Amino acid sequence: MMEITSHSSIPFCLLVSLLFCLCSSAAAANVTYDGRAIIIDGQRKLLISGSIHYPRSTAQMWPDLVKKAKEGGLDAIDTYIFWDSHEPRKREYNFEGDLDFINFIKIVQAAGLYVVLRIGPYVCAEWNYGGFPLWLHQIPGIQLRTNNDIYKAEMQTFTTLIVDMVKKENLLASQGGPIILTQIENEYGNFIDKYGDAGKQYLQWCVNMAVSLDVGVPWIMCQQADAPPPTINTCNGFYCHKFVPNREGSPKMWTENWTGWFQAWGDGQPHRPAEDVAYAVAYFFASGGTYQNYYMYHGGTNFARTSGGPFLVTSYDYDAPLDEYGNIKQPKWGHLKQLHSAIKLMEKALTYGDLNTTNIGNGVAVMKYSAEGSTSGCFLVNVNGSNDVTVTYNGNAYFVPGRSISVLPDCVQEAYNTAKVTTQTTLMINKPASSKFSWQWHPEKIKDTLKGKGSFSNNSLLEQIMTTGDTSDYLWYMTSVTLNQSDPLWNDTMNLRVQTKGHILHAYVNKHLIGSQYATKGNYKFDFRQATKFQVGHNVITLLSATDGLANYGAFFDMQRAGIDGGPVQIIGNGNHPLDLSNNTWSYKVGLNGERSQIYSPSSHHGAKWKSNTLPTNAPMTWYKTTFEVPAGNGGLVLDLEGMTKGQAWVNGKNIGRYWLSFIAGNNGCGPCDRRQPYNSDNCRTGCGKPSQRWYHVPRSYTTQGPNTLVLFEEVGGDVAQVNLQTVAVGTVCANVLEGSTLELSCQGEGSFTDIQFASFGNPQGSCGSFTKGSCDAPNALDVVKKACIGQSQCSIDVAESVFSSSGCSEPRKSLAVQAVC
Repeated sequence: MMEITSHSSIPFCLLVSLLFCLCSSAAAANVTYDGRAIIIDGQRKLLISGSIHYPRSTAQMWPDLVKKAKEGGLDAIDTYIFWDSHEPRKREYNFEGDLDFINFIKIVQAAGLYVVLRIGPYVCAEWNYGGFPLWLHQIPGIQLRTNNDIYKAEMQTFTTLIVDMVKKENLLASQGGPIILTQIENEYGNFIDKYGDAGKQYLQWCVNMAVSLDVGVPWIMCQQADAPPPTINTCNGFYCHKFVPNREGSPKMWTENWTGWFQAWGDGQPHRPAEDVAYAVAYFFASGGTYQNYYMYHGGTNFARTSGGPFLVTSYDYDAPLDEYGNIKQPKWGHLKQLHSAIKLMEKALTYGDLNTTNIGNGVAVMKYSAEGSTSGCFLVNVNGSNDVTVTYNGNAYFVPGRSISVLPDCVQEAYNTAKVTTQTTLMINKPASSKFSWQWHPEKIKDTLKGKGSFSNNSLLEQIMTTGDTSDYLWYMTSVTLNQSDPLWNDTMNLRVQTKGHILHAYVNKHLIGSQYATKGNYKFDFRQATKFQVGHNVITLLSATDGLANYGAFFDMQRAGIDGGPVQIIGNGNHPLDLSNNTWSYKVGLNGERSQIYSPSSHHGAKWKSNTLPTNAPMTWYKTTFEVPAGNGGLVLDLEGMTKGQAWVNGKNIGRYWLSFIAGNNGCGPCDRRQPYNSDNCRTGCGKPSQRWYHVPRSYTTQGPNTLVLFEEVGGDVAQVNLQTVAVGTVCANVLEGSTLELSCQGEGSFTDIQFASFGNPQGSCGSFTKGSCDAPNALDVVKKACIGQSQCSIDVAESVFSSSGCSEPRKSLAVQAVC
């Protein structure tokens, strides 16, 4: 017990305040629910959440991400628990550093936000193998995500471990902590029918097991229409306003509002308009929803080999309100923040009130919520994308653009419209941060494999994932064959045929690389055929099979196979006569020599002798090393890998991910994006005809004040001379705000405005990057904006006639358009 006396060096009032905070933070919260909302301590809550996955960022980034999420109007942070990262080997756990999810939750708690803990432990999430550790797959007799006793025992062991950890730290709301909801399984309902009766039995077991853990808060199951009580079934998707819970007494909840989409190699970068996200959110709350979660609010990065798919890029930016580096993405972040503020003004009406809908016609409706003792709130909904309308309601006129929703918290004053973006648009740029790198290089030692020397052998062609345990992308298959000119198939040139389940194959015959082939998107099986010269007598065939992330989604996704897996492997000669080598004695080797010796680690005693002579260009199977100094400041660091082809990158021994710049994005989906049409993730893309990913996040926590080591492994052959380090910063900032509002501009972080490229008060035309003056314009607009903004990191201007000289506009409502440079 703390004793308070007049001799304390801390003011008495401050101590009282501290004691109050301690008592408040330790007070248990009663979390229940009814058909209208999640109920916390007897009060129905309208909750807005956002997904931030702790291993897709770093512990150094967490406080800033959470701070920006709170400033963006969120009430809660949602995260999965990533089993494979925490238990990479059976009963060997890692909860340190960037995997310290307890610390992550405490940071969220300190910010005053709730936590939604989605334990799973299957996560999907475009994460390698759906978050399952590969040692599960190697247990004899196991079947994942079904009524299999071996799997259920392992799942229960891990789930119980996680629950016990949060209980020990008093992090459940029932203990005074921030966790108000927990999730078991994940999107199982999408495929439960494929598992038959065993799937239904497993589903019920999941619920029983979860309830037995006694967490004291509700359990949810997303995409699970038959979720057994007491779990709450929830919706995932781009739109969930039509979703109806599977039983009375359950609130309408949206666990994944996809703010963008993930990206595969060969695809352009996906974008979802801020107006469309806002429309979906407003419609959901107008339709009785009371909890929604942005997936993702910060997407982050698939560091190391964590991207799933297969063939998914390293970036998991997801077009989220906070970008991959943690910067605020405008206008999405600000536009949604304004929506949250408007919606929150209606919390009582939405959670306690009755809905009355008045259909005006032509897709337009007024949705009014009225509650006793509370101000009524209204939504003016225009679902017709082709018609802008002026709605007259209660004697007032409201302009509602096509496919938009206006929010009237008091049913009188429009506080927000989903299509009227008043927040700034921010265009980020990459700035060079390093001089030209001085490189050293070292060839991957493959003489042993080219000679057919492996670590073990088998008289069959083994499946890759089971064989490697996914400890590496690479598996070597090696065999030999003796050929004679008297053989019926003999010819000067014969074909080597390899049938593989992918994903990548490099073939060598007698120490020479004869060809490479990659799978196509969605079809990872392929036939490799290459004409090559064999020699009379002894021939060595060496095949390097590589994966690029493992499947993470679908019924029985865990059973997908990779590698040469049974082949066949054949030599095809005269008359298409095949010599089948599938049942030869095959030697195997998992991974690369450089991986085994950790050549990428500055502290490893790998014994490699790096060469500083002329750098090889387009040399396959080559390691490159350089050092660099970290630029000052807090801006995001990005590695520009232009010139490279395919491989992986390490900074100070930490793997920042796979790269594959030779995988060029196709032309599908790029072009103008129409917010008036329902969003389709195949559209609204950028970057067609360019590498799917060129820039790679280097977290500042991976670096030191002194020299830092960068190591690249190039699998196919590239030119490191073009590689450089850059910083991410705000470049151009734009806004176009109607009269009667306030224009607010910000450079974010440490920058300030250096130039105003355009300013017009009147009826300016165009958009960011292409503004032009309209038929009328206030002559002092540029001077007003310069005076307010130049040299400032942020500035605001009242958009009013009194601030500017006469614009000569006859329009009843003018606007101010600005384009500034940070």
